Amino acid sequence: MLDLIIRNGHIVTAAEVLPFGTELGIEDGKIAVIGVNLQAGPKTEIVDAEGGYVTPGGVDSHVHIEQDNAPTGDTWETGTRSAIAGGNTTVIAFATQKREDQSIWPALEAYHRKASGNAYCDYGFHLIITNPSADVLNQELPALVDRGITSIKLYMTYQPLQLGDGDLFRVMMRAHQLGITTMIHCENNDIIEQITKRLAEQGNTDSFFHSVARPQIAESEATYRAICLAEVTDTPILIVHMSAPEAVRHVNEAQQRLLPIHAETCPHYLYLISEHLMSGPDDFDGARNICAPPLRHDPKDLEYLWRGLSNGTFTVVSSDHAPSTFDHPCGKMRGMTAVEGEEKPHRDFRKVPNGVPGVETRLPLLFDRARGHGISDDGLIRISLPRFVQLTSTNPAKLYGLGDRKGSLLPGFDADIVIWYPEGDHYVSGNTAAHGTAPNGINGVSNPQANGLSEKSRTKRFIITNENLHHRIDFTPFEGIQVGNWPRWVFLRGKLAWDRDGAGLMGNIGDGQFIERKTSRALTGQVGQTARGMKSHEWNYWL
Repeated sequence: MLDLIIRNGHIVTAAEVLPFGTELGIEDGKIAVIGVNLQAGPKTEIVDAEGGYVTPGGVDSHVHIEQDNAPTGDTWETGTRSAIAGGNTTVIAFATQKREDQSIWPALEAYHRKASGNAYCDYGFHLIITNPSADVLNQELPALVDRGITSIKLYMTYQPLQLGDGDLFRVMMRAHQLGITTMIHCENNDIIEQITKRLAEQGNTDSFFHSVARPQIAESEATYRAICLAEVTDTPILIVHMSAPEAVRHVNEAQQRLLPIHAETCPHYLYLISEHLMSGPDDFDGARNICAPPLRHDPKDLEYLWRGLSNGTFTVVSSDHAPSTFDHPCGKMRGMTAVEGEEKPHRDFRKVPNGVPGVETRLPLLFDRARGHGISDDGLIRISLPRFVQLTSTNPAKLYGLGDRKGSLLPGFDADIVIWYPEGDHYVSGNTAAHGTAPNGINGVSNPQANGLSEKSRTKRFIITNENLHHRIDFTPFEGIQVGNWPRWVFLRGKLAWDRDGAGLMGNIGDGQFIERKTSRALTGQVGQTARGMKSHEWNYWL
């Protein structure tokens, strides 16, 4: 007998929107069947989606949680609570090997201890490699795969993390052999350092100058270089958090040559421009939005990225949830320092932690443009609903070795499910206490007044405010932005974990499990091609 049946929803997959009336049947935490008129037993719970969309649980494959370099950021408890409230049932975060570490194991074991028993959603780890010694590459990376961690991240910038081209080459060669997903942060560190130095000499260190210090060409050059390294080593790569149109063009050109080059962007690069980095004469508010790569200057840059989402250039949209509080001396306000003899504190973007919170707002912000395809009547570039599912759930699951259990609404997969509000008739408020009873719509009940909501409290828009989010950060970069829908109910492995109209958080801390992942799968291009200017047999001499 089925434990749960979800009815009266528009089920969206990565390929299509299924005919209305198609139902999901869940048993033992898995999707057991997809069909019509599913038979309910005496103990089967019924969820009436009331005409809302039903999508897979979000897989946010790029989040930073409880890292040593972000002491004021989210803990595993608060970060995964925020993830669930935003419709994400799986997150993949980062464990960092420090430069002085001769082994990767101490960092991974420490990160396991932080996460274990403290997560509301399922999770995995990427490994940031900063010291790719022969032992790490030859002995420890194969063992890493055996432990279910099948992705690494490499940096081309930030002195404590940066690898030179030779190390990038060596790591990418080994990753290819092991089937590990290679993520790369692409910015030219030398360009950034030299511009930053000259800005400081001119006294230009206010928050806005962060965007000046990291020009688009720094991202574009590094992206092209990373693609060249991937081509000569025949390695699939993912270029993370892309923001510069010229860099995206390099990716698109590589994909046209069928190279396995994947691209990721984030909501802040789709919605915000560098004017959000400006501070007033008596504040440092622009520091809230300092991230790397930086916000770009022109709204046309944003629309170029939306075009890349629509035409398939981008493989995934992640949040890059990298939270530091604003009003804290170890958070964003670290860039404000008192100067003896001066009335106002000195502002210095160089001291501000990079990154913005966004795990909870990722799905609603992208869903807001998931109508139709191409350019709409309002002039905005839009994506289809199946494309939304690809970018936020299915593709990241496949790319990171979870494609057999996460990111899709298919029989045998984990019953990680998001039910959105029926369009045109949305609730906008509700009690979000820690625990409570079943939501409206369970067993056919639909009664907004049960939660103190009158008919007048319905609206077609939701306004993002930090007050209504569930991280522990004191701001959101998307404050005041209106979106057309929001995750209403979220199920983790068949269990109701979030009820926005009723009790709020329905799951328990520790419900989230560490998920061992399989090796990666290239979603674009193909390996085994001969690099430009090389003959097919040349690799045989040195591979």
